[in-house]
Amino acid sequence: MSDAKSAPDLSRYRPETRLVHAGTIRSEFGEMSESLFLTQGFVYKTAEECEARFKGDLPGFIYSRFSNPTVAMFERRMAALEGAEAGRAFATGMAAMTTAMLAPLQAGDHVVAAKALFGSCRYVIETLLPRYGITSTLVDGRDLDAWRKAMRPNTKTLFLESPTNPTLEVVDIASLADIAHQGGARLVVDNVFATPLWQSPLALGADVVVYSATKHIDGQGRCLGGIILSSDAFIMEHIHNFFRQTGPSMSPFNAWVLLKGLETLGVRVKAQTESAAKIADVLAAHPKVTRLIYPGRADHPQADIIKKQMRAGSTMIGFEVKGGKAGAFRALNAFQVACISNNLGDSKSIVTHPATTTHQRLTPEERAELGISDGFIRLSVGLEHVDDLIEDVQGALEKV
Repeated sequence: MSDAKSAPDLSRYRPETRLVHAGTIRSEFGEMSESLFLTQGFVYKTAEECEARFKGDLPGFIYSRFSNPTVAMFERRMAALEGAEAGRAFATGMAAMTTAMLAPLQAGDHVVAAKALFGSCRYVIETLLPRYGITSTLVDGRDLDAWRKAMRPNTKTLFLESPTNPTLEVVDIASLADIAHQGGARLVVDNVFATPLWQSPLALGADVVVYSATKHIDGQGRCLGGIILSSDAFIMEHIHNFFRQTGPSMSPFNAWVLLKGLETLGVRVKAQTESAAKIADVLAAHPKVTRLIYPGRADHPQADIIKKQMRAGSTMIGFEVKGGKAGAFRALNAFQVACISNNLGDSKSIVTHPATTTHQRLTPEERAELGISDGFIRLSVGLEHVDDLIEDVQGALEKV
């Protein structure tokens, strides 16, 4: 790749422009679309060049488990979008989440995390980390005093998602960054539900941002992926060697698909958010809906925080229907446009019953504490016409 050319610095441009152009590497052929480098390894002109590459004295790609041009383009574009110095792309979102939590820690360290987390993240914190001598405390993410009280001298990481999955609670990221830094810890934020379009955790003081690229970044249900974004120092000290030696890497093909997804991320998320706001208003007035949570409405419990840290609402809606599980299942089974699935951020609208899917491993008491009732439904709004979606929601609710 000695003849390859990288894109110029695009930091002065707006996010939509960076989504299309940032991080591009063009070969000597000058291709318009990003190239797909389906290769395991790379050829060196001399043994000396090979040695220098492995020692780090000469820049370049070595082995696609940890360095590939197509994957590098995705990492660079995401870093440019997020305002990060560096990033590492992973095979799945949970590979990225697990690495962000596990790789920087060692036996004797302590983690403070919000209770309202995706079920697999709860597994990592509550089950996996203790096997390696790492303790944790779970707190109500909305309660800043609870975070302060949970801090210990050996606390190294604070972890949260905001808005949360699936109840869309919003956590004050800037205040938590201050709490973390005052205690000598780092703040790691799962920004999947907000998307990089509507929330920038690093600008709010967070140290690390993690995404499941499977969601909005792909946005069309095609492939899996994840990414960790942070400073050069954090990536090189805590992530890169773990990543290189253990191999949870993203495939070049998936990186290429995700690059194509990024080009339309702004258009998709804006349209989905506009539709979600209209659907939320309809749900708020429906007699079969007993609770509605949408970050774009003034009646959201953390509306004041949303106003200062998010640029818009969300593509996601949470609502509770009458009749518990039976009522929720009747509604789910009656949807004609929205699909029943456990993914989100797709161009197709998706309805999910968290209590029996994404959060089924939690006890009934734990789900109740988080507000995940048997009647709770998560709606990921897609790109269908908003009037069709409203009619679909209304038709489903008639069956409750």
